[in-house]
Amino acid sequence: MAAAGSLGVYKAAFAVLGVLMLGTLVYTCVTDGSPFRLELLTPWLVATLIDFYVNVTAISTWVIYKEVNWISSFFWVVLLYCFGSVATCAYVVLKLFEIKTSGPSQDPLDLLFLRQGNLSQRKSSFVIIGRIIFSILGAMMAAVVIYTVITDGLPFRKDLLTPWMAATLLDFYINVFAISVWVAHKESNWISTAIWICLLICFGSITTCGYIVIQLFQVSYQDPIYHVLLNTHNKKI
Repeated sequence: MAAAGSLGVYKAAFAVLGVLMLGTLVYTCVTDGSPFRLELLTPWLVATLIDFYVNVTAISTWVIYKEVNWISSFFWVVLLYCFGSVATCAYVVLKLFEIKTSGPSQDPLDLLFLRQGNLSQRKSSFVIIGRIIFSILGAMMAAVVIYTVITDGLPFRKDLLTPWMAATLLDFYINVFAISVWVAHKESNWISTAIWICLLICFGSITTCGYIVIQLFQVSYQDPIYHVLLNTHNKKI
């Protein structure tokens, strides 16, 4: 019953967020026109878009792992890069509806995060590649933020909050929410969970990349790669 209840909460939360983001996109298009205009590309919007797409890359990595074939993986990754958190929410809700818990003690988030059926046993090469890629992405994003602060000043200015910047920020933070669900599931106590979520909110994909790299360094070469997704008290599947 508890598992079914939590599944319902997650379904409702991601469905509402997806609809909210879709409505925001439609409203912003109607009131402010197309987003494909050069005058919209202020330095901080460019930095925000890079931040956004680094997080999308992290989510896409999970989707590629989760999907059973390359065609569906490619399809969802394209949707994620084109439609952002709308696609994220749609994918999560779809996968939540596919979950069938086998008992009240089974954590539905384990079933959400892991590939169903044949769990991947791929090990060291994927861990090493992941460490390298997300270290580079995190360092790149940190450099982008520092450069933008130096050349364009701090981002906390009212003139930067254009309609499309506001829509982009909402899109960005819905994806941050999705990543935060994994972080909350992964962490062993509420203090570390709160710290990491605050860092995600404040530093975006820099924190995402840092967190992923830390988790990858905690996985030994003998462990299956899916151990990265599990919480610290549930390493046995």
